[in-house]
Amino acid sequence: MRRNRLGQTKVRITELGFGGGPLGGLFAPLDDETAAGALDAAWDSGIRYYDTSPHYGIGHSERRTGDLLRTKPRAEVTLSTKVGRLLVPQDPEGRMDESFAVPATHRRVWDFTRDGVLRSVEDSLQRMGVDRIDVLFLHDAEQHFEEALREGLPALVELRAQGVVGAIGAGMYDPGRLTRLVEESDVDAVMLSGRYTLLDQSALDTLLPACTAREVSVIAASIFNSGLLATARPPKGATFDYAPAAPHLLERAHRIADVCEAHGVTLPELAMAFPLRHPAVAGIVVGMRSADEVHRNVAAFGAEIPAQVWDDLRGAGLLDERAPVRA
Repeated sequence: MRRNRLGQTKVRITELGFGGGPLGGLFAPLDDETAAGALDAAWDSGIRYYDTSPHYGIGHSERRTGDLLRTKPRAEVTLSTKVGRLLVPQDPEGRMDESFAVPATHRRVWDFTRDGVLRSVEDSLQRMGVDRIDVLFLHDAEQHFEEALREGLPALVELRAQGVVGAIGAGMYDPGRLTRLVEESDVDAVMLSGRYTLLDQSALDTLLPACTAREVSVIAASIFNSGLLATARPPKGATFDYAPAAPHLLERAHRIADVCEAHGVTLPELAMAFPLRHPAVAGIVVGMRSADEVHRNVAAFGAEIPAQVWDDLRGAGLLDERAPVRA
């Protein structure tokens, strides 16, 4: 599987990365055996980039990711995790976590201070049982952006200078704040969630031009917009950004699916191919929770996309004219 460099660093990622959200019990519980099967299948398929976070399952995703990585040649793996939430132990009292289907053994505390970043990194290294992190992101800092920029980012720069991490950046939904980060600081990559997809190309306004000009790499996440683009025909009740999709978005997804069917491709295949057509995008990250999901996603990732598909989408007004589509 092809690898691309992040910014001007030595860190490289496979174009298809393993998203660790589902390993934390996103949407539904996940047992260790099924999680391990997904990770093993990803490795066997050639995926060498693994993304996780303390937030995902209050540590479950990091632990499970570490269980795999400790059995593989570390030099072959690119590992990213995130900072911004510290995990504080608590008595679950029979409760489940509010965001993931796991017992509420910890609570999250927002912290983008230097001390918070350093503590988070130390905790992540211990949970995963690894000696280094390749890529470190400020995570979901939209509501804490000034603190993250003022205190968290210098801590990431410090860790990069020390060689503790190889590349730094931020992972957010907000293209505007990510644009400011790219223009005002020395980051290597950004992880953009859900804003450069077949249904939302708002990153073309400022973020992607800024990343191109500053030689900052983009990793596109939530490319299925949390579900609406994940099947050949989105069902009624399909989600967009983790909420039921509005009727106009559902209708638009079906119109794109019509074009796909006319050319013998599927909506997920096109959704995976689209972001990588932009020269600033180094890779995509797809959440996977089972070996079957891995096999389906890897097959979709490898599909050939006829050039006429892109022309037809533009002709139907379903794709921003500014979006590059030639590989």
